[in-house]
Amino acid sequence: MRAAVLDHTGGRGVDVVFDTLGGASFDVARRGVAFEGRIVVVGFASGTIPSLPTNHAMVKNYGVLGLHWPGYEQRHPELVREAHHELLRLLEDGRIEPLVADVRSFEEVPAALGDLAAGRTTGKVVVVR
Repeated sequence: MRAAVLDHTGGRGVDVVFDTLGGASFDVARRGVAFEGRIVVVGFASGTIPSLPTNHAMVKNYGVLGLHWPGYEQRHPELVREAHHELLRLLEDGRIEPLVADVRSFEEVPAALGDLAAGRTTGKVVVVR
């Protein structure tokens, strides 16, 4: 994975990583982050909370930031609304393209959850009525 990231970025690495998985994913993120990049820790869906070798962060001069989204819902709900509107604008302008792995009907939710739990999906699984 690191080789693919470096190849895609001309050897530089990525400027910002949003890590929702933790565990081994965090290790991939820190190895692929650019000099002076940032890793935003959003969650630990893998079930494993990673450790950070601080010498690695120092040598590559990157920062690690924790983001607890429910804290914003409680303390600054206006920022949540603002971020939501900005994301919709970027989507409408074609500046972001979410990775949608699958679209399922409401009746297929149990099977979709099984696929998510088993790691058979990449990207978002969207449920429609």
